[in-house]
Amino acid sequence: MHAIQQQYWAVRDYLSPVLKESKFREHGRITPEEFVAAGDFLAYKFPVWSWEAGDAPKARDYLPTSKQYMVTRGVPCLRRATSLAYTDADEDAERLLSFGDGSGAGNEADEWVETHAGRRANMDSAANPGVIDDIPDLDGPHEDGGISAGVANLSLTETPNLDDIPDMEEDLEEGDDAAAAPSRAPPPPPKNATVKEEETKNANLLSVRTYDVMITYDKYYQTPRIWLLGYDENGTPLVPDQIFQDVTAEHAFKTVTIEAFPHSSSLQAASVHPCKHASVMRKLIERMNAGVVEEQKLQRKAGAKDGKKKWLFKRSGGSGKDDKPAAAEEEEVEGLRVDFYLVVFLKFIASIVPTIEVDSTTAF
Repeated sequence: MHAIQQQYWAVRDYLSPVLKESKFREHGRITPEEFVAAGDFLAYKFPVWSWEAGDAPKARDYLPTSKQYMVTRGVPCLRRATSLAYTDADEDAERLLSFGDGSGAGNEADEWVETHAGRRANMDSAANPGVIDDIPDLDGPHEDGGISAGVANLSLTETPNLDDIPDMEEDLEEGDDAAAAPSRAPPPPPKNATVKEEETKNANLLSVRTYDVMITYDKYYQTPRIWLLGYDENGTPLVPDQIFQDVTAEHAFKTVTIEAFPHSSSLQAASVHPCKHASVMRKLIERMNAGVVEEQKLQRKAGAKDGKKKWLFKRSGGSGKDDKPAAAEEEEVEGLRVDFYLVVFLKFIASIVPTIEVDSTTAF
């Protein structure tokens, strides 16, 4: 059934027309030329991304031969997406904690509210600090009598014998002779101890998964499409169940599925279905475009003020009429360019796979 569905999608993609008119602001869809322009901008600003040609028989004629899809390799994934999930019960669980004997001015000063009280405490949290041994008191009794006992035995009236003071040169010579003498090599540790040491070292290491992330152009939905290929800490490819551990629960097995990679004859990869990409991208572009337009207007006003200062004593024309108002001559601001499309797209994908660091544009 899945093979028949893939064949249907391939025929549908082949028969769908190529978008010629730019509609990225109105509908969130882009043309193949705009996809290439956005990919060039992404590769220029963030060199971790690069273009790939793919298999020659799988090349799309509406894209350049050397720019069929984009790829970035070795993207880290430090933890599973399930570790980020929590329920409403954990969010609403609160507990009132009281400190002190309540003798202060008002009991409210000694009361605190503990949030997320339903969550399990980690071993390294403040609730489980572990067992701390008693710290001995310096003034208390010790095996050697304590510091106070040693100070009490000192006498300021007695003069020490100079012969009892050790010679530093003799100590250095004895140390050199001991270093020159052949010493026995320590016995090799038992095999069981070596195995335990290796297990302890491996337990302290963080197992990091890595992903190869690809971006292709979907001709039917007229949007980019993301593909994920995962590896464990040993470089072994991940099985589908392991990949879905790094996807949020509301998207795993629903919008994220395992499908054939369109630019390879044998590769299977996890993909986020692009059926909702256009509507989500339209909303994101509208919000970001409003901020960009406002910033561009402020920059244009600042530039206009500088121009007026320069031409403060400009003579009027011979007709005596003032020039046209600046507002009439002001051109429309450009707003968000289509070059930024993939930058916004990666921020959208980061919400689906929050533990895979696909968004390398966080500082942009």
